[in-house]
Amino acid sequence: MKGIGSLARGAALLTLVLAGPAGAQQATAPRPLAERIGHTDPARYRQLSKVHDGAGTMAFAPLLGADALSTNLIFVHRGVIAPHSGIGQHFHHQCEEMFVILDGEAQFTVDGRTTTIAGPAAVPDRMGHAHALYNASDRPVQWLNINVGQTKRYDNLDLGDSREGAALDRVAQFAAVRFDRDRLKLQGAVRMRRLLGPEVFTTPWAFVDHVLVPPGAALDGAAAPGISEMVYVMAGAGEAQVAGERAPLRAGDALPVEVGAARTLRATGAAPLELMVVGVARDLAAKAAYAASLPPR
Repeated sequence: MKGIGSLARGAALLTLVLAGPAGAQQATAPRPLAERIGHTDPARYRQLSKVHDGAGTMAFAPLLGADALSTNLIFVHRGVIAPHSGIGQHFHHQCEEMFVILDGEAQFTVDGRTTTIAGPAAVPDRMGHAHALYNASDRPVQWLNINVGQTKRYDNLDLGDSREGAALDRVAQFAAVRFDRDRLKLQGAVRMRRLLGPEVFTTPWAFVDHVLVPPGAALDGAAAPGISEMVYVMAGAGEAQVAGERAPLRAGDALPVEVGAARTLRATGAAPLELMVVGVARDLAAKAAYAASLPPR
């Protein structure tokens, strides 16, 4: 494995070591909420080249690893892709991921079809489908990657294709979504939109939501039964209360919310708190039950 894979493999190994024989429960208490939140810190970024046989260089660090949740979230990575650089075309047999660009634009590839998409945007990369990302511009692109598996195990197969100079489709021939605030709909005190539902993913990955919390308001309640959440703060400042614990939130934070935990996410700054909420089910049966509970479109 190269680059991203090596970090994921290290996180998975750490999980096995902590779990002990036969996944034994730890006697120690869980870490405080504030210590479980991943923070974007460019000083921690690791410089890499030819990631998955891609072009040029990028820098990134893990926000959350395989030990962040009991569900099969394998990692959340945050970084920056240098100009004329990217992640080469590869695929996964047992996991799937989602590349997110937070600014600028980039060329996304799925199964050999490539399209330029302006950020903030995301493309889900389903299990068994080849994918890549290339920054053809002269400016760095802020990047996020989320990976969920059938198990906690990461795998990849590189295709030796950097996608430099790839032919471009005018219209994307794959699923792609943009984080467009104008398309959010009012639900209670917040505005939100489901970007990707359970039908998009083949692992226990259940959904991706875009949420905007106005100053002083809160996203309250809990995830659906059997669903954990990873909340990424796209903009703004706030406070998280999870299972009775409180911790501050700022842009670039990744918050894990365990299955069954009540959570309140409040905007505490003068600007709205903008969130990406990713749901991961306990298993495929829990995901199926969740999907069956949704209202018909």
